[in-house]
Amino acid sequence: MKGVNVWILPAIAGTWTAAQAQWAKYPTPGLPRAGDGKPRVSASTPRTSNGKPDLSGIWEAEPASPEELRRFLPDGVNLLGEDPPSKYFFNILSDFKPEDAPLKPATMAVFREHLAGRGKDAPFSRCLPAGIPILDLAPIPFKIIQTQAVIVMLYEADGAFRQIHMDGRKLPSDNPLPGWMGYSIGKWEGDTLVVETGGFNDRSWLDAAGHPHTDALHVTERFHRRDLGHMDLEITIDDPNSYTKPFTTKVTELLMPDTELIENICLENEKDVKHLQ
Repeated sequence: MKGVNVWILPAIAGTWTAAQAQWAKYPTPGLPRAGDGKPRVSASTPRTSNGKPDLSGIWEAEPASPEELRRFLPDGVNLLGEDPPSKYFFNILSDFKPEDAPLKPATMAVFREHLAGRGKDAPFSRCLPAGIPILDLAPIPFKIIQTQAVIVMLYEADGAFRQIHMDGRKLPSDNPLPGWMGYSIGKWEGDTLVVETGGFNDRSWLDAAGHPHTDALHVTERFHRRDLGHMDLEITIDDPNSYTKPFTTKVTELLMPDTELIENICLENEKDVKHLQ
């Protein structure tokens, strides 16, 4: 979408800036390591006792290339998180030409309002939850804790969390209590974890550019850990009230070994909101 690189940095630069994690030098137990002690990120995928891939660990979306980042950060400055961000964090429709983007006219109107507001109405600019899928794409780590019955995702951003239920239950059909993070169920298809999430409210943004959604949003995530240090993530967005067709984004999540999450409370010592009126 034209113009999305103009406002993002000043609007949210101070919102998700985080310190480096605690226990920064503490080695993660059980990782295969080279002679210099560094984890062998190309080692084979670890597995649980039941033979499924073990997705446990701390992950963060692979950053965009320097060429791509210059499109969004022409001055070379990045204060959006601990590391350079994915291009899909900025614009989940980055792979589309502007004229081909699958936005309905009403959705385009809302998107343009968000652009005109220079991010002041972004939920995360006001210390509200960011939601899914943007937390999969943010330059801030998240931790996966895997059990057979439930998989928990802990996001460093504002202490957000998800429970992915693996017990065969169905998604709520009547959406009695819409959530920022939605409700998630999962299943294994071979070595790929497939997560279905619904039951959202309509207040979060899909990306920092401000692409909106309605409470009809359905997100499908496919997690495939291809080796120790790399996990392929395919995200499909389906919101027939906002978009003319479902669309899919593919990113790589990188393992962040030998570190931990740090508490990150947006409202603590918060000084930005008064400047966003």
